Parts: sequence; C-alpha cells; structure tokens
Amino acid sequence: MAKQEIKQNKGLVIVIASIAATGGLLFGFDTGVISGAIPFLQDYFELTDSQVENITALGLIGAVVGALVTGTLTDYLGRRKVILASAFVFATGAVWTGLAPTVPQLMISRFYLGLAIGVSSFAVPLYISEISPTKIRGTLVSMFQLLITVGILAAYLSDRALADNSNPESWRPMLWVGVFPALILFVGMFFLPETPRWLMSKGKEDESRRILKKIEFPEFIDKSISDMKEQIALEAMQAGWREIFKPWLRNALIIAMGIMFFQQFVGINTVIYYSPKIFLAAGFVGNEAAIAASVIVGVVNVLFTIVSLFIIDRLGRRKLYFIGVSGIAVALISMGLGFMIEGASKWFLVGSMLVYIAFFAISLGPLGWLIITEVFPTRVRGLGSSIGSLSNWGFNTLVVWTFFKMASAIGNAKDVVVPEGSDLSTECPTCVGSVFWIFAAVALIGLVWGYFYIPETKNVSLEEIEAHWRDGKKPRDLKAQ
Repeated sequence: MAKQEIKQNKGLVIVIASIAATGGLLFGFDTGVISGAIPFLQDYFELTDSQVENITALGLIGAVVGALVTGTLTDYLGRRKVILASAFVFATGAVWTGLAPTVPQLMISRFYLGLAIGVSSFAVPLYISEISPTKIRGTLVSMFQLLITVGILAAYLSDRALADNSNPESWRPMLWVGVFPALILFVGMFFLPETPRWLMSKGKEDESRRILKKIEFPEFIDKSISDMKEQIALEAMQAGWREIFKPWLRNALIIAMGIMFFQQFVGINTVIYYSPKIFLAAGFVGNEAAIAASVIVGVVNVLFTIVSLFIIDRLGRRKLYFIGVSGIAVALISMGLGFMIEGASKWFLVGSMLVYIAFFAISLGPLGWLIITEVFPTRVRGLGSSIGSLSNWGFNTLVVWTFFKMASAIGNAKDVVVPEGSDLSTECPTCVGSVFWIFAAVALIGLVWGYFYIPETKNVSLEEIEAHWRDGKKPRDLKAQ
C-alpha cells in the first residue's frame, strides 16, 4: 500500500509540475513567435529595421518590469495566483497582438505580453521547486528550462505552418496560437494547490502539511516542515543591498553580472528573434523558406539543451564554459564569413549557426542561470540571483535593440545606399556579417574574463564557496578539495 501511495504521489507531482511548466513553454513561445512574424509585419506595416527592433525590445522591457515586481507579488498573493494572472496576460496578450491595427498598438501589446514573460520566468520555477519532492526536485525544475527551448521550437513550427507569402497578414494567426497553451496553464492552475512553502510562511502549517502528504515522500515530510521553518526564520534576518556590495562579495557580484553580459552579448537572442531576417539576408528566397530554416535552429536548441543536463555536472562549470565559449567564437567568425564571402552557400551560414546554437545550449545557456545561484551566500542569495536575472533581461534588451542599428552604422561607414522599400539586412549582408564578428570579439574577450572570474563550483559546498570569498581568494582558485 505504501509503495502504491508513493507511486501515486510521484505521478501527481509530475502532473502538477508539467502543468506549471507550461509557463516555461509560453515563455519560450512568446519569445520565439515574433521571429517568424517579423518579415510579414515588416511588409504589412512597411516597418524599418529600427521599428522592428523597437517592437521586439518592448516585449523585453515588459519582461524586465514583470520580473521586478514578481518577487513581492508572489510573497503577498502566493505563487499559484500569480501564475494564474500571468496565464491571463499571456492569453489576452496573444489576442491583442494578433488584432493590433496599428504599430503603436502592436508595441503596447508586446510590452503587455512581456509582463507575463517576466512574471513566469520567476514565478514558475519557484512554484515547481517548492511543490516538488526533495528526491526529484532538480529534475522537475530543469523541466522549466527545457520547456523554454521547446516553446521556441513550437513557435518556429507554428510560424512555418501558418506562413503564407501570398497573405501579408500571416503574422496575425501566428501570434494568436499563443492563446492555446495559455488556456491550458490558466485552467490547469485552477486545480493545482498552493505551495507548502508559501502556506507555511503565512502560518498555515496544517494546510501545508496536508499538501505535503500528497506530494512528498513520507520519510521526508517532517524534515521538510523543519527545513521550511528554519529557512523562513533565516529569510526574516536576510541582509539588504548594503551587504551584497561589501568588498568580500565583489567577485560574486562581478561573476553574476559578467556571465549574464557574455551570455547575451555573444548575440544569442538576435538569432532567436531575427533568424528569418538573417536567413533572408543570407540569400533565402521568401519568408516561408527563411522561417523553415529557423525551425532547424529550434530543433538543435532543444536537443543540445537536453545534452547539457547530462554533462554539466560531469565536466564541471569552468571546463564547460571554455569549451562552449571557444566554440561560440569560432562559429560566430564562420557566420560572419558566410555573409562576407561572395557566392558562399546559404547552407554554410545555416551550418555555422547550428554549431553556434549547439555550443551555446551546452554552456552559456544553462551555466548563466546555474552559477548565479551558487556564488552567493544564503543571506543574500535571493538578492544576488535577482541582480543576475535583471542583468540578463537588461543586456538582452540592449543587444536586441541595437542589432540592426550596429549593422546600419557599418552600412553608413561603407556609404551603402538602401533603396526605398528595402532594408539594410538584404541590401548589405556584409553589414550583418560584421555584427557577428563584433559578437565573436565579445566571445574572445569572454575567454579572457572567464580565466580570471569563472569558478569551478562542481562538488564545492555553498558554505565552502562563501568561506572562499571571505578569505579574499581569487575565483579561478576555487575548486573541490
């Protein structure tokens, strides 16, 4: 009977985590869906590349705002209610963006949708981590990261299915598709419980214990209750901004912000958001062909994210960082060459981009989020991780907003003339290639920075990491004893 109960509990938890992780799929979907819509949007509204950047960046600015307020909201309202609210915003935002009659409305609706992306990026993994049994928590939380990449791939596939070169309004149904996973999340969350951790923080121990009996392995229930009480008491004494800026934590702060800088400034989200436009500049004919090529990017992203789950604890953080960033630098140089060499095959560019995605997915992608949770001591871990997360969104916005601006600046330096009705990315592919070389230079700088600042936290306890910083030792000297 006990074994049967444990199996039932595990099955229930997997169902709960799967429904909640739909928030990760939505995060990825609404991040990736704009890429296939952009070529049609640009033709329909006669947008400049700068306006395309503004529309894309506004979604990211909304995500920054959403991430900023989520911590307070989840503590006050509960994790479940906040996720329900984000599902409502995802659904209504998808409808609004698809119906937008003007460019200003499209911009406002993308900002509105971005709020849900920011909220889900914080609230969903928090909910899953607090609702998961101790033994399988890591596996279930990793579902969120995996479903982000699945969501991006789903967006590329639906864009490909709905793309129609003869229909300039193909972008509208592309954006509406996001309603369906949003409804699954909204309806599903109605039937899911609040997390025991939040209930305990509100003094509802009996209700917390009742839910724990449904989801936790019996032998861990009492310990879970004890650990939650201890952690809640610790958080009541948590330090603020003054503590995190003390000299002994300077390296941890540099690492958290630095790895997010390099994660974004090697240009990953220009590929995620603008891949169809990049492929059009490389010589693909028609929006449908360019979107089809983007699907391959999404598939490789998912596959190598799965690979990262198996190697990140085997190879270690530092070794994986250098392998990944070295591969990223070589791939970016190759991508630039694909635009620079006249007559180069468009498939050479596709191949280079797939290599780039693969190296990113096994290294900077997961490492950024992992390392910011490891380098800070318990008293400031939440604040430190928030700084790292907000840095990520901020750098992401800046790179996406300046991609075509950098290409345009290079085009102006070359005296490139863009005929009316055209855009720079197709009139000057070498300008786009030059931007990838800039990203390659950032990756090479990242190798030098990483030598001094990337620590090896594999098999090192959080207490040992804190002691290392307090002793004033260098990041590169940190390793398991």
